[in-house]
Amino acid sequence: MPLTALAPMQDVTGLAFMRIVAAYGAPDYYFTEYFRVFEGSALDADGLRAIAENDTGRPVFAQMIGEHIPSLVRTARALMAYPVAGIDLNMGCPAPKIYRRNVGGGLLRVPGHVDALLGALRDAVPGLLTVKMRVGFDSTAPFAPILELVDKHGIDLLSIHGRTVADMYRGDVRYDLIAHAARTVGCPVLANGNVTSADKAAGVLAATGAAGVMIGRHAIRNPWIFAQTRDRLAGRPVRPATRADVRGYVERLYRELGPLRGGAGDQVARIKKYLNFVGQGVDPDGAFLHAMRRTRTEAELLGVCDAFLLADPGAPVSLEAFPGVHARPNSEAPVGAAGSRGR
Repeated sequence: MPLTALAPMQDVTGLAFMRIVAAYGAPDYYFTEYFRVFEGSALDADGLRAIAENDTGRPVFAQMIGEHIPSLVRTARALMAYPVAGIDLNMGCPAPKIYRRNVGGGLLRVPGHVDALLGALRDAVPGLLTVKMRVGFDSTAPFAPILELVDKHGIDLLSIHGRTVADMYRGDVRYDLIAHAARTVGCPVLANGNVTSADKAAGVLAATGAAGVMIGRHAIRNPWIFAQTRDRLAGRPVRPATRADVRGYVERLYRELGPLRGGAGDQVARIKKYLNFVGQGVDPDGAFLHAMRRTRTEAELLGVCDAFLLADPGAPVSLEAFPGVHARPNSEAPVGAAGSRGR
């Protein structure tokens, strides 16, 4: 059976969301939000909770982001004292405030530094060492040289988002390049980018020959997607969630994400970020999103959810996002401001 993984998304894929997804059918692997690494950096307490308190029954990889080699080696060794499945290096973050520092996706501009960095980490990490990357920075020119470095340093798993850093989350995903990687590198490859449903996952796997899929934003919209993908790949019928199921998911988000220090208003704002994705499958006209975004209180927000989701609770929600119903106005960035918390 091909592998599935929840893509790391900053300010989203902490312990609480890992547990929420597990309740609906966990992926095979989790990746932490990144540990920001620099000279003098310390391990993030929330990131460590996602490792030390992981009770989902699935392994979790610790992801690091940075470019200072001694600090990355130090942090990798510190993380290996915890029950991690392996150490993952972020070479794909497209946030400008990140890549300007030559970290995340910015590393793709400096293959020579990537060579030295991967070599040092390979020497320091006796277990699994993995990489998440994009197909280039502003062109795909670095892609083949970086793949050669992946093989040179014995990387154990490679996750590839099939867009460049400059593409952000827009435009076509280069599944052909992911297929090239799957054919040429010596480690398993996970295909990432616009894996929107179980059917799309099956299509991407067929097109790329990848060992599995990594799913991000569409797991926020549809946390059943990993269970649905396993059913689809096993030849079983894929059951869509009902509107009542989605209303229960909203309730679980409220309960398990927990209150914020800023109080109820901040909690409403946080839940609305998730509902920006959930709403893509509720109605084709975007009426739910329009109404939800204008709420200010918990009562108003849950009232909108009840009106749209419980009027016909047994009706299925769409397995795919409706065309033209966008997750956020003028943006398709993930939940959690890219670069918040220093990314």
